[in-house]
Amino acid sequence: MIVDDIAENLVALEALLQRDDLLILQARSGAQALELLLAHDDIALALLDVQMPEMNGFELAEIIRGRERTRHIPLIFITAGAHNIDWQFKGYDAGAVDFLYKPVHPQVLLSKAEVFFTLHRQKRALVRELAERTEALHVNEMFMAVLSHDLRTPLTSVTLASGALVRACTDDKSKALAARILSSARRMDSMIEDLLDLTRIRHHGGLHLHPSPLDLGELCARVVQELRDHSTREVQLSSTGNLSGSWDEDRLTQMLTNLIGNAQQHGTADQPIRLHLDGNQMSAVRMEISNGGCIPAELLPVLFKPFRGSENKGGRREGLGLGLYIVQQIVTSHGGNIEVHSEDGHTRFTVTLPRQAPDTRQLPD
Repeated sequence: MIVDDIAENLVALEALLQRDDLLILQARSGAQALELLLAHDDIALALLDVQMPEMNGFELAEIIRGRERTRHIPLIFITAGAHNIDWQFKGYDAGAVDFLYKPVHPQVLLSKAEVFFTLHRQKRALVRELAERTEALHVNEMFMAVLSHDLRTPLTSVTLASGALVRACTDDKSKALAARILSSARRMDSMIEDLLDLTRIRHHGGLHLHPSPLDLGELCARVVQELRDHSTREVQLSSTGNLSGSWDEDRLTQMLTNLIGNAQQHGTADQPIRLHLDGNQMSAVRMEISNGGCIPAELLPVLFKPFRGSENKGGRREGLGLGLYIVQQIVTSHGGNIEVHSEDGHTRFTVTLPRQAPDTRQLPD
């Protein structure tokens, strides 16, 4: 916006600043400038003449700075008067970002104006990005609501009904069919939980931990026993040293279930899965899960990437490819690290956890 009581000055400044992506507003007085400010709320820069009748540039600047919706507009004073240091200080006190004397070199004014045009474009881009992110967050919250309630409610019914059928069926064929339905329902529930975890990680800055005093040996024994009940694969558990610490029990259960389940699915069937716990270090506990079989070398660099996907022994794609990604996130959320080594016909995952996990209950879930 250009404010000057002399029409020739308005024409000259407009000609200097005119470009296709700019709308230049002109006002011949302070009152007219205020009317334009009421009608337009996207002004990148205001050039104000100091010496104007009725309302001078300083008075106009004070009104602009005094209003919430206009106080952010950068103001540059331009005057034809003699150099006056008091005027300059008065202009800066009124909120000006610069004070220029006529005649102004065209390139100087263009350079100064371009700085504020660029800042304004960046501000508009940030506003758009904020709106897009806010909308994306809203969509994400709706997505989580659908996953956690609208999909899980009928899935829970399927799980309960199929479990009842497994217990009630007397013939082997019906029992096997019900068991397949139950297995599929549990796998679907696991996929939903993985998607919810991915959303928490991506949009809420990490996983929600509830650390409490825990004996890792007892936890692993429970997990191994549960997995033995649902698989014919042998899992051997061994331990040494002090296995106590403070960790999130549910998250470590999820991590172990994923790692051992991954070994059951992809490892060599005729070799046992070995889980060894080492608590001999004072500040950390280490666990190793090893099995027969190798991971293809080309998969190792992307093994912990989300949506990597996997295939079963029949070549059919299974799951969403989030399991190992979430395992890694659980480990890092505890302040630990995970490594994988696969060579000479064996694969070993090594997880190191500090004995005290950080409490992240302040993170949104």
